[in-house]
Amino acid sequence: MDHTAHHTGPTHDHTAHELHGRHEHGGHGRGGASWSTAAKATLHCLTGCAIGEILGMVIGTALLWGNVPTMALAIALAFVFGYSFTLFAVRRAGLDFKSAVKVALAADTVSIAVMEFVDNAIIALTPGAMDAHLSDALFWTALLGGFAVAFLITTPVNKWMIGRGRGHAVVHAYH
Repeated sequence: MDHTAHHTGPTHDHTAHELHGRHEHGGHGRGGASWSTAAKATLHCLTGCAIGEILGMVIGTALLWGNVPTMALAIALAFVFGYSFTLFAVRRAGLDFKSAVKVALAADTVSIAVMEFVDNAIIALTPGAMDAHLSDALFWTALLGGFAVAFLITTPVNKWMIGRGRGHAVVHAYH
């Protein structure tokens, strides 16, 4: 087959095709991501965030820390665990550590940040929740309610980002 005619025309922009192909991969083109894909991505982030946040609350409470250091630890651990889920998945897919960290940061930062902002705002705004102990129903109600609201708010954010080839869309190439 003669391919010479293909290269005789105007300059061919391969970058545009690569970017276009990435946005169209997996049905995440201009039509956007499905709600199911966005919900799965959000649930993935929420799982890591919840583990980290609950662990941080338990550690801070056990060490008799005040509200601010306990929340800071909980938020930090939410990011660590949230990133780690993606990091381990893309490492299993064969990505080197440095590239895997870049993918995890690109995939999860906005999702985790939105989730943590919403969840912690709900806890902070729920009367008495900041002073509740781990054995109090109010603590768990505020925390789990915060997770539920954070899921509802973060899912459309993830849908929008995935539909534009960002956020969790960068992980799809490694599945």
